Amino acid sequence: MRGALVIQTSFLGDVILTTPLIAELAKRGPVDVLATPQGAAVLANNPNIRSVIPYDKRGTYGSTLTLWQTIRELRARRPYEVAYLAQGSFRSGLIAMMTGAKERIGFASSAGRVLYTTQRPYRPERHHAERLWSLSMSECADPPTPEQIRPRVYPSDADRRAIDLLLRRDGATDEPFVALAPGSAWGTKRWPYYAELAKRLSDDFMIAIIGSKADAQIAEEIISELPSGRVINGTGGLPLLASAELIGRAQAIVTNDSAPQHLASAMGTPTLTIFGPTVPEFGFGPLSERHAVAGTKELSCRPCHRHGPERCPLGHWRCMRELGPEHVASLLDEVLNPPVPV
Repeated sequence: MRGALVIQTSFLGDVILTTPLIAELAKRGPVDVLATPQGAAVLANNPNIRSVIPYDKRGTYGSTLTLWQTIRELRARRPYEVAYLAQGSFRSGLIAMMTGAKERIGFASSAGRVLYTTQRPYRPERHHAERLWSLSMSECADPPTPEQIRPRVYPSDADRRAIDLLLRRDGATDEPFVALAPGSAWGTKRWPYYAELAKRLSDDFMIAIIGSKADAQIAEEIISELPSGRVINGTGGLPLLASAELIGRAQAIVTNDSAPQHLASAMGTPTLTIFGPTVPEFGFGPLSERHAVAGTKELSCRPCHRHGPERCPLGHWRCMRELGPEHVASLLDEVLNPPVPV
């Protein structure tokens, strides 16, 4: 069977939010996905995917030869009837066209739209998971259910064993814990009070810190505020899906507007997301059944960027500085203890 090709070479969160589209397409036939190496890692074990083709964009800028090698690999695997452009650059459109896909479907707002055979409207008022899912639908289709647009990731047995070992190492096999994800690729999206929040929570919960090697410094700052034996340090050494497994075992997660939020949605973990320069109305808020968002609503300068600049354009960074740990802790309490329906 020829099947479909999904091209998604954007940020990790976008890859996770593409999984509802992949699941929908898998109902119709085989699905292959072209993704960055990091994206390929988070799509591992996904039962809706026939194969994932890793594509390192960072190594291809200015390299026509490398780009052509990727196209040749795709063409050699199998001809595709249709390609879905979940990432809308001109280069992605070119890849789709050069694979021989007869139909190429993407958003009408994308840079590569001139190469598409079908352009779907980009609905800014909808969640991005729904926008991506809608690429597979006609414009007259019924709106999706929450279950249809909930992302999914699939940790392996090895990922689960890694977390079992981590929890035993840190003495947290039976004690409930709250996960904190203090990092972000964008400087102004990093809330500055995670250490203070962790100290507030440590009487009732152990604290699991989620992040990459780049988050080692903030992890040490958080650890320094906590009593010995109250921390599960998951920064730096865990594969992506092992981090997802750790998030999935948490009572809740507090995270910036970054990839751990979407991992939490995929694992069904109650989520509190802190928004500074961005807003959930962009379509990238949490999708867990129990969730809340924190943000300073009174600032006229907010939002200031689609992703979040490295520094505040006005120099005050009030969107994060004015979100104190007391307020965030109170919102987390609401997520952990939702009101009982009458």
